[in-house]
Amino acid sequence: MDRLKDKVALITGGTSGIGAETARLFIKEGARVVISGRSEEKGANLATELGENASYIMSDITKEEDIEKAINFTTDSLGKLDILFSNAGGPVGAGLEKITQKDIDYGVHLLLASVILGTRYAIEPMRKNGGGCIINNSSIAGIRYRQGDPLYSALKAGVTHFTKMSGVELGQDNIRVNAISPGAIATPIFWGGSGVSNTLTKEENDRKLEKLQNNLASAVPLKRSGLASDIAEAALYLASDAGSFVSCQDIVVDGGRTAMFNENL
Repeated sequence: MDRLKDKVALITGGTSGIGAETARLFIKEGARVVISGRSEEKGANLATELGENASYIMSDITKEEDIEKAINFTTDSLGKLDILFSNAGGPVGAGLEKITQKDIDYGVHLLLASVILGTRYAIEPMRKNGGGCIINNSSIAGIRYRQGDPLYSALKAGVTHFTKMSGVELGQDNIRVNAISPGAIATPIFWGGSGVSNTLTKEENDRKLEKLQNNLASAVPLKRSGLASDIAEAALYLASDAGSFVSCQDIVVDGGRTAMFNENL
């Protein structure tokens, strides 16, 4: 239970879903974790739930100054930064016939610029610390058709490629950079349940989540839904000493989905 003993991690989009589950696991494995996200109530409540090794900072990763603020908060309050999990994201845009410049601008800031800037601001504290681990949440939408709309898919492909290129450049500083590409993971993000405007009760969210898990189970060879904990375990592997010789990689966690024939084509 100490695979991340004495490590300090910053998790963006950490107030719910994959981010919250990763925060729980990292703390269980000995890390001190800063959770960042836009939902102040959820973030504060989660930090209280997870105890003294968790803290929360309000941060909107579509804003460069907020990304820098979250990293500075981590290093100022905990003394260093060992792990950055750029996890925040969400749906963007629309189909090709309806997409607007506004959709493009928002999508680029949310999904790609946030990863690039997170990496940029993590470099200095990780260099001072003798190295570190950056994990970027990508998607199988960046690998395969019809796993997301074209804008989302293109931006996630950009996340994966940026991960590999930045990992090459930062290897000399002992900074490992990897991506995780989840398949369809059952989280409230599918119906906006992880957003700050969600008004559903816990019971209503739980019912939706159970229905979603049943639907997603039929779409993969393993015949079970992917869970936030599956991605958290992948992140733990990459962040721990077990993954110390892994860099510039995209770890696909999809229950075999990308290997399946697409009957819709």
